[in-house]
Amino acid sequence: MKSRLRPAYEKSVFINCPFDAEHQDLLLALVFVVAAHGFVPRSARETEGDGEPRFSRILATIAGSKYSIHDLTRSTGEGGDNLARFNMPLELGIDLGCQAFHPDCKDKSLLIFDSERYRFQKFVSDLSGQDIHQHGNSPKVAVTRVRDWLRTESGRADLPGGAAIYSRYERFRVELPAICSELRLDVTDLAFVDFSYAIARWLKTPS
Repeated sequence: MKSRLRPAYEKSVFINCPFDAEHQDLLLALVFVVAAHGFVPRSARETEGDGEPRFSRILATIAGSKYSIHDLTRSTGEGGDNLARFNMPLELGIDLGCQAFHPDCKDKSLLIFDSERYRFQKFVSDLSGQDIHQHGNSPKVAVTRVRDWLRTESGRADLPGGAAIYSRYERFRVELPAICSELRLDVTDLAFVDFSYAIARWLKTPS
């Protein structure tokens, strides 16, 4: 397996949220606001195809990220079997355990999202006492919440405000189909590394 150069722990933000088409706009907004502030968006999906077991990749990426965003929105039953998605709560639990027990990760910072206030108490009540934030499935709200959290936790005073970043995100979304066409990518089926690259490329262009 080819070795990869990993981003610095202090700059890495692990993003744990659904990757389906219905959630794409919110996911793109999360990756965009992280990248726009000079941090590195991370996901276990960034190394898909390496041959390493997925769970091992999740562990390594979480341990290598000082910051993490966890979205618990998809916790209700789906499909004919009415089964909920448990990958997101599982990865949150791994991250909390890493923060508590890994000697090099005591300074980890986690931002936990749900779509409604107090809803998490119905399906993961052990999180009581954690500071849960709501985005109401709104990319604009999510961008502002993430910006404010990064500003507080990183101590950086140079971060643009949420409104300014969201305005840039809206421009990016308009231009994304053209970017994907130029890169020969399917805008409706972007891998994590592809839209991370598309965002980084767009951010380097003059405003």
